Amino acid sequence: MALMITDECINCDVCEPECPNDAISPGEEFYEIDPLLCTECVGHFETSQCVEVCPVDCIPFNPEYPETQDELMEKYNQLTGGNET
Repeated sequence: MALMITDECINCDVCEPECPNDAISPGEEFYEIDPLLCTECVGHFETSQCVEVCPVDCIPFNPEYPETQDELMEKYNQLTGGNET
């Protein structure tokens, strides 16, 4: 599943630079995650980096984008041109 940022976000700016896919950007009220770019850091890291650094625990799974680990890896390969790290 892609991740999402809830309205509990305090706009602390720590998640955006941690995203290896540039899926996080400032929204109108709080940061947002582009579900088409979010791989939960699959292919890059063992854990979702934005979740790791978030001080208020406001980054749950996005239920509108259910994806398996295999699907996330395929998305990672598409985003990176198939260059696994």
